[in-house]
Amino acid sequence: MPDRVYLDWNATTPLRREAREAMVEAWDLCGNPSSVHAEGRHARRIIEQARAVVAGAVGARPQNLVFTSGGTEANTLALTPGLHRGLGRPVARLLVSAIEHPSVLAGGRFSPDAIATIDVTRSGVVDLDCLRAMLADGPPALVSVMLANNETGALQPIAEVAAIVHQTGGLLHVDAIQAFGKIPFDINDLNADLSTLSAHKIGGPKGIGALVVAEGLVGFEPLLRGGGQEFGRRAGTENVAGIAGFGAAAKAAMSALEDDAIRLDALRNRLEEGLRQTRGAIVFGSDVPRLPNITLFTVPSLKAETAVIGFDLAGIAVSSGSACSSGKVQPSHVVEAMGFGPEIAQGAVRLSLGWSTSDADIDRCLEAWHGLAGTLLKGSDETLLERF
Repeated sequence: MPDRVYLDWNATTPLRREAREAMVEAWDLCGNPSSVHAEGRHARRIIEQARAVVAGAVGARPQNLVFTSGGTEANTLALTPGLHRGLGRPVARLLVSAIEHPSVLAGGRFSPDAIATIDVTRSGVVDLDCLRAMLADGPPALVSVMLANNETGALQPIAEVAAIVHQTGGLLHVDAIQAFGKIPFDINDLNADLSTLSAHKIGGPKGIGALVVAEGLVGFEPLLRGGGQEFGRRAGTENVAGIAGFGAAAKAAMSALEDDAIRLDALRNRLEEGLRQTRGAIVFGSDVPRLPNITLFTVPSLKAETAVIGFDLAGIAVSSGSACSSGKVQPSHVVEAMGFGPEIAQGAVRLSLGWSTSDADIDRCLEAWHGLAGTLLKGSDETLLERF
């Protein structure tokens, strides 16, 4: 849309040119990738080329990557009771950090009475002592901790979490959806048993994601049954165009990752410097390592829903800390988990940057915020409609 600034990249990204071109080419194919004729083999070749690119971007073997309809399905597929390694005992419970995405907090296929929540620190990092205590009391667990939080950007100590989990015979699922394409990582270094990815967070199409399953994992049960697609782990004819777009986006994102991270970190820091000029401004998670492109902030008495509308009227797309499917703004469960009260959590506003974000975008955002601040905070009788 012309004359607007898009600062909601963690929600979704624009489609990269490379992804669009790959999808257009795939849409022109008529072959079913499970067919043995030339048309089918062509479609299969596109899928396997994309699989190799996406898997290689995170250090996985292609045969261990399963394409899904998106990150939510991938997370749900990963959260399966009964998984185990070799002669190890199957996992019988699920431990999730309090800051996970709703698709993980929902628990996948675990029953509600088998799910427990791991505390996080005031900085939004998983509490390792809490994790140790929870693992010591009960049967082997599947533990789910995201690599980078989607609201604060805070990076989690995944390698340490993995060591703690594996010492007790448990397994680790890592939602790497927000980290993918923003920071480099190798799932072998993380020592994750299950990892999830999504295309539309890196410039690929919506509706395609992936689950990476580590070698030697036993007891995996597919959500969708039918044909033998995706190595028997996810039935249904593959989304060839979506997968092609995912592969192209992954290749483009990884090639630009280092330069983008440096540039976005500088822009984010300048943005936060400007936001902190407002008295009482809080930037969440700024005292720990985090993604280079994200700022979650508030000011006491700020209402996130009003702030999001105000930014939108000023031509700037931002989001609240968390929004439900109906579009109603809810208090951020991440901020509440960090120990802040509902009066702070209800005001969390997320600004996230991407590869096309410019200095001019940051200038315009700060100009809009400084104009809005007096209206949005208590003590002003002026309404948003009067200002715009």
